[in-house]
Amino acid sequence: MTRPVPLLEAVALSCERDWRMLFEQLHFALQPGDMLQISGPNGSGKTSLLRLIAGLRQPTSGDILLQGQALAEQRSELARNLLWIGHAAGIKGLLSAEENLAWLCALHRPASREAIWQALEAVGLRGFEDVPCHTLSAGQQRRVALARLYLEDTPPLWVLDEPFTALDKSGVAQLEAHLAAHCEGGGVVVLTTHHSLQRTPATYRDLDLGQYAA
Repeated sequence: MTRPVPLLEAVALSCERDWRMLFEQLHFALQPGDMLQISGPNGSGKTSLLRLIAGLRQPTSGDILLQGQALAEQRSELARNLLWIGHAAGIKGLLSAEENLAWLCALHRPASREAIWQALEAVGLRGFEDVPCHTLSAGQQRRVALARLYLEDTPPLWVLDEPFTALDKSGVAQLEAHLAAHCEGGGVVVLTTHHSLQRTPATYRDLDLGQYAA
């Protein structure tokens, strides 16, 4: 029986930063429904690996494949299939919550005003749509960034660097449930977090980069 092509695959992947090899000969393959948590000690390359997957930097050697094709050869497909949220909220303080979300969406998948308002409501920001983000708390700013996960027709692959940062207990529980639901619906999540996950999909696994240190 022919094995399905993974949505995301790392093949003999190595990454160097500042002339220091962070990890080498890393392999993994993710099918729809998978959640992969990247762990390891400080400096092991967790964020660097996420940035490789998001196409924001190039590996020292090896390949990342998206649906069986090298990532470097399909930038347009990457934009359609991947949603990246980094450790920083990545929003503009002078823009409102709605304007920030519209700007972030326009980079890849434009969304209607109604969809943006629904996403903001989903993260508990109803009534804050027109509020400049520099007046919001750190947790509220984080939720503006995370609202992209609640838009309709989101990409199947989510790459998230410390998504639970600055969230309160209820926000953490809501996001955990949403990530698990995305996987259970056929999506894929790759994330780093210092938070101990309480809810995960059936096909969850942890990848310790310390095992691939040079």
